[in-house]
Amino acid sequence: MTESNNNPPEQAGANSLAVGDDSSDSPCIGVCTTLYDDVCQGCGRTLGEVSNWVFLSQEEKDSVWKRIRAEGTAMRFQRQAK
Repeated sequence: MTESNNNPPEQAGANSLAVGDDSSDSPCIGVCTTLYDDVCQGCGRTLGEVSNWVFLSQEEKDSVWKRIRAEGTAMRFQRQAK
């Protein structure tokens, strides 16, 4: 069994983004926690981005991916670095 989260951070989500407007392109890793702030520590998205993800345009999703990759602080990227 392979996990899609084994890609380096710069490649995370790249395959699904190329597919188009598809809910599988979500940065969610199933570790949803927003302790003490409005940013999910698992994926790095804001609460608004998480709750509205399915309604965002592909351009908006790409922008979120770009930001969370640049920040690199979410668990999504910490897990991949190991």
